[in-house]
Amino acid sequence: MSNAILNVTNSDFEAEVLKSDLPVIVDFWAIWCGPCRALTPALETIAKEYDGKIKVCKVDITDSASLAEQYRVQSIPCVIAIKNGKEAGRVVGNMPKQIRDLVETVVK
Repeated sequence: MSNAILNVTNSDFEAEVLKSDLPVIVDFWAIWCGPCRALTPALETIAKEYDGKIKVCKVDITDSASLAEQYRVQSIPCVIAIKNGKEAGRVVGNMPKQIRDLVETVVK
């Protein structure tokens, strides 16, 4: 995984995501999920293209199940945009174009 993507857990979610000055794209995923792994290259590209405008984070639902529950993640991959500490939209599934559209809406 690229250095452009930050792995986040229960312990640093608030500091890295909710209190971020930048909009954050959070990928709720799991290592055992094929579509989740297939989405990673698209997220790395987005992280590099929007460097300084957004932050891209990954939350492993196996390690941080309470976060997945808190954000009502029922299917993965689930990408949630968080802006100013609040959910600004989500895309469920390996949908790179829709995720890019979501990024565009939160960077405006």
